[in-house]
Amino acid sequence: MPKAKKRKRSILAPILALLLVLALAGTLLFSAFRDKIEHWEYPQRFTEYVEYYAGKYGIDPMILYAFIRTESNFDPNADSDAGARGLMQITEVTFDWIKMKIAPTESLTFDDLYDPETNIRFGSYFVSYCLDRYSGHLATAAAAYHSGVGTVDGLLGQEAYSTDGVTLDHYPYPQMRLYVKKITESYQHYSEIYK
Repeated sequence: MPKAKKRKRSILAPILALLLVLALAGTLLFSAFRDKIEHWEYPQRFTEYVEYYAGKYGIDPMILYAFIRTESNFDPNADSDAGARGLMQITEVTFDWIKMKIAPTESLTFDDLYDPETNIRFGSYFVSYCLDRYSGHLATAAAAYHSGVGTVDGLLGQEAYSTDGVTLDHYPYPQMRLYVKKITESYQHYSEIYK
């Protein structure tokens, strides 16, 4: 019996040593490539347009990256079931409203939202509008971007969702809650990775 136990120990020792070496190598590799992984998970694409329109509308560019990542994962040809288009997933009704505000004399059509610059221009304006309307509160602005200003304004009048009538404390709809969480967490990651 003692020889069998000794043999078991002699077999287990190299296996445990190998597992330890592999775990250590994995940890070192992960640490070495963590920055690359984070940049891959939270990319910055269309930087020229994002930076320009963020500056024009006074928005932290990391907020715009968070919206684009959440809305389309940087696919300029993205379409939603709700009929939203492009990088920042703008619906036709919202496009028409924004066009009236920032481009009333331009011959842009809803199809132009597949163009990254046009989409980021319109989306940046709308993000800026929502942030201004809700005192710079990102979560409330994100809820409005997702569910509409009218919906959020209605919720702000209900104590169950807003204690101050200016920002939302709670989100009654699961999709809205999930969207706000995605935007705020994505913004946090972008801010940590790129600043």
